Amino acid sequence: MTSKASLNALAPPVFDGINYQVWAVRMEAYLDASDLWEAVSEEYEVPPLSDNPTMAQIKLHNERRQRKSKAKASLFAAVSSTIFTRIMTLKTANEIWNFLKKEYEGNEQVKGMQVLNLIREFEMQRMKESETIKDYSDRLLSIVNKVRLLGTDFSDSRIVQKIFITVPEKFETTISSLENSKDVSSITLAKLLNALQAQEQRRLMRQEGSVEGAFQAISQYKKEMQSNNNSNNYTQKFPPCPYYKKSNHPQKRCWWRPDVRCHKCGQLGHVERICKSQQQQGEVKATVEELPDEQLFVVSCFATSSSPETWLIDSGCTNHMTYDQGLFKELDKTVTSKVRIGNGAYLAVKGKGTVAIEGHTGLKLISNVLYVPEINQNLLSVGQLLEKGYKVLFEDNQCMIADAQGREVFIVQMKGKGFALDLMQEEQAAIHKEESNTMLWHRRLGHFHHSALLFMKKNDLGEGLPELEVKPPTCVACQYEKQTRLPFPQNKAWRATQKLQLVHT
Repeated sequence: MTSKASLNALAPPVFDGINYQVWAVRMEAYLDASDLWEAVSEEYEVPPLSDNPTMAQIKLHNERRQRKSKAKASLFAAVSSTIFTRIMTLKTANEIWNFLKKEYEGNEQVKGMQVLNLIREFEMQRMKESETIKDYSDRLLSIVNKVRLLGTDFSDSRIVQKIFITVPEKFETTISSLENSKDVSSITLAKLLNALQAQEQRRLMRQEGSVEGAFQAISQYKKEMQSNNNSNNYTQKFPPCPYYKKSNHPQKRCWWRPDVRCHKCGQLGHVERICKSQQQQGEVKATVEELPDEQLFVVSCFATSSSPETWLIDSGCTNHMTYDQGLFKELDKTVTSKVRIGNGAYLAVKGKGTVAIEGHTGLKLISNVLYVPEINQNLLSVGQLLEKGYKVLFEDNQCMIADAQGREVFIVQMKGKGFALDLMQEEQAAIHKEESNTMLWHRRLGHFHHSALLFMKKNDLGEGLPELEVKPPTCVACQYEKQTRLPFPQNKAWRATQKLQLVHT
């Protein structure tokens, strides 16, 4: 009796018009546990009592009538107020259940469309580098369960194959061992997930151990430095030094020994720490105090106000990177990876594409640029520029970038020990003083076709035309004007084959 009362105290699942299949399964279990499912699934009439009924007949009659009323009340309580206004005029629980099923479950054609969309979503899933095996498997099973609720069979072996081909390269050892030791068709989903999770846990334990070991080394180093500093603070008496006339240090460690040579100025009679060529002794002390941190960490920073037009020329960067998604003309967000920065941390790459930047000399296109939202500065990779045929020269506090023909493209002045390229600064653009006559007359005549200019010059159709080049230089404005939209890919993994299916136009 107590368990039945506690069950009745539980609130039924509320349906708000979304995910009918999930709500129907939960509601059927709730009604069955409350002994009300018979009143919903079957349409029956409670006959009136006969003359002189017995107590058992009266009790059974009341129970069946109350069961129908409770089932109707439970369905009213299990829908939102918007849906309640649509079913409030229905008389029985069976009518309410059939109305909701017809209205929200849909016919076979609608179910087929939903199944196709879910299967397409399932095929497009890929595991991210920062994602765990549990999160990825939960994401796949959520889609698969929705397909199964729509009445379509979806085997676990298909999920196993999906995980086999979509997990990152770091799980390659486990995948290879499973393929070599067992038949892939006989591997269950639970066994595969357990093996991948075990490898994931071992990798996390190794990473934690390595980080812990690194911090132990740093802590030990600091303890040794602290013990050395504490030992130096103790006042110890020595015989008076014949060079410095002090008794706080031994003679062999005196900074003013006549036989010691300074490594800074090269003279005898003092050590580098007290060399007079230092600007002030406070700088020497600061250098000595900052030395341990410099040995432990090497950090490079560029302190400047970043803007979308500013690109830091970095010789240690392997790829062009930007944090501004608005700069991309084309962005492929399916390309995901990680980049490692100077302090050892990893930043997520959310895409890769082509950046279009408008400068004083025209539109500049930078290809193969990584989209890294967590960085605060646009980075221009010197190595990637060299791969594209450009020449980069650092000299006289300047950085000169030239194209494959040796023509200077940009000249960047050094500021704060860094080279920041701003395409909107006109003085950084390397513009030649001598301009081609061909390009000059090409622009004067409204970007006229070059073959027509040569024809005019050959037949003396215009007065004052100078000598023109047979092969003119490229006009950026004309090339930009001729750009067209790329066509849709022809070889798609899925195409529409039936009516009412999704069609790309």
